[in-house]
Amino acid sequence: MEDRQYISWALIGDFMTEAFVKMGVPRDESEICADVLMESDRRGIESHGCNRFKPIYIDRLNVGIQNPVTEFEIIRQTPTTAVVDGHDGMGMIVGYKAMNMAIDKAKKYGMGMVAARNSTHYGIAGYYASMAAKANMIGITGTNARPSIAPTFGVENMLGTNPLTFGMPTDEDFPFMLDCATSITQRGKIEYFAREGKPTPAGMVVGHDGKAMTDSVEILSSLVSGEAALAPLGGIGEELAGYKGYGYAAVVEIMSAALQAGSYMKMLSGIGSSGEKVPFHLGHFFIAIDTEAFMGAEAFKKTAGDILRELRASTLAPGETRIYTAGEKEYLTWLERKDKGVPIGPAVQKELLAVRDALGLKHRFPFE
Repeated sequence: MEDRQYISWALIGDFMTEAFVKMGVPRDESEICADVLMESDRRGIESHGCNRFKPIYIDRLNVGIQNPVTEFEIIRQTPTTAVVDGHDGMGMIVGYKAMNMAIDKAKKYGMGMVAARNSTHYGIAGYYASMAAKANMIGITGTNARPSIAPTFGVENMLGTNPLTFGMPTDEDFPFMLDCATSITQRGKIEYFAREGKPTPAGMVVGHDGKAMTDSVEILSSLVSGEAALAPLGGIGEELAGYKGYGYAAVVEIMSAALQAGSYMKMLSGIGSSGEKVPFHLGHFFIAIDTEAFMGAEAFKKTAGDILRELRASTLAPGETRIYTAGEKEYLTWLERKDKGVPIGPAVQKELLAVRDALGLKHRFPFE
């Protein structure tokens, strides 16, 4: 951590925007893509922020498995629902437009839901749930992903990390925001461990021999080859109720794929029959529920805030100093980082310089 340096939000935002533009992404959409990545770092969720700028987005654009220009096609629509096709464009743009569509429907009819097909990695799921929360709505989103979770009592990676994410407005300075994978960890976190030269904690990943794996670099390659799998929430087996995480992962898989008749599980490996890289064809879903349509937005926000405040005021465990509610730590991280900027470690520093030089950009960073 001592080698990490802070880069201002303005600099990193402008750099990523210009890089996406150079890659062929329209400027207005480049700004959205950069904002989604920065939002992850604003919240301290570094597994989905600038750490993934090059390997997930720039590299995939370079090899042609996702398109810089996003064709957002409406396949089917009712007053409250829609199915859209992203045609392997930028997942962040698919997500942004789909959630806005769900919000617009909810403003008219109380609820709106959009299912997306043929999309790509859409970044931090909480970004889209936050869009709804800012509009005084409950936001729900989920996405499938390349296989990495083993079902309970199995060792084969079958399900994606499949986040099931909820955002709810409150009368506090921040919304309730539950944004987490249905696996005990996610691939992005292991990528972060690998970049930082750290082991993955035992119990998060199981090998084909049924034993825990901890070598982060080995885990990443083994997840691709199918020789390792992430444990679902709760862990391996039933002792700590791993079947619950497995079940929720399956819920997200079904909702992400079945509503739009799209790809699922092994079909999302990103590897073709000859071992070549191919588009992922991910599916997402977005739900917006207008709190005004029930007992009113203000009443909802007050009750939600009261619930959270009572939770935080409940009796502490011995030795503990504070109880948090979902979204609170992320808000506190933002307060700490808003003036300092985003912390960037040596590995990502090298990636930023490599992208800058390859694209002929003129940005200068404080770590140079």
